[in-house]
Amino acid sequence: MKAGHIEAAESPEPNPPAQGLKKWMSILDFVLRIAAAIGTLGSAVAMATTNQTLSYFAQFVQFRAEYSDLPSFKFFVIANGLVCGYLVLSIPLSIFHIKRPALTITRIILIILDTAMMALLTAGGSAAAAIVYLAHEGNSSANWFAFCQQFNSFCERITGSLIGSFGATLALLLLIILSAVVISRH
Repeated sequence: MKAGHIEAAESPEPNPPAQGLKKWMSILDFVLRIAAAIGTLGSAVAMATTNQTLSYFAQFVQFRAEYSDLPSFKFFVIANGLVCGYLVLSIPLSIFHIKRPALTITRIILIILDTAMMALLTAGGSAAAAIVYLAHEGNSSANWFAFCQQFNSFCERITGSLIGSFGATLALLLLIILSAVVISRH
């Protein structure tokens, strides 16, 4: 009878493999946060520094395209900047989860904030994507002509910026799913 009590007392953690899995998921959370922060920072910087000037008739007439000409692009830059700032500020909590993988209250807070940031990033990316589509394809009903044939560099940069932003949106979606799985295993 005493031997049974000794064996039960020797195993303080009833489920040690689950703790190891939570630690690996916390490491993946950390890596995804860094990747998303890099994607949003790169997208914001690429969009904010995008401009191109075309000269016609021996430098007398110049056409300039800048991101600040369109409010959708301004919103895109602001949204990416805010999400990048949030992701950088959430990295210490992600490191804390690596050290203490069983903590759930901060994970719940991060899920709520991650969801809000993903919504903001999706809204900014969608608004900019609509303008990029019009820039590439045009809309004859609205008298919006496709200007990407003339402003190639401008259009390439804004398209690349969208790719980085939607990649960060995907990383945030994976972060939300990952945190939900870790919480459900608690």
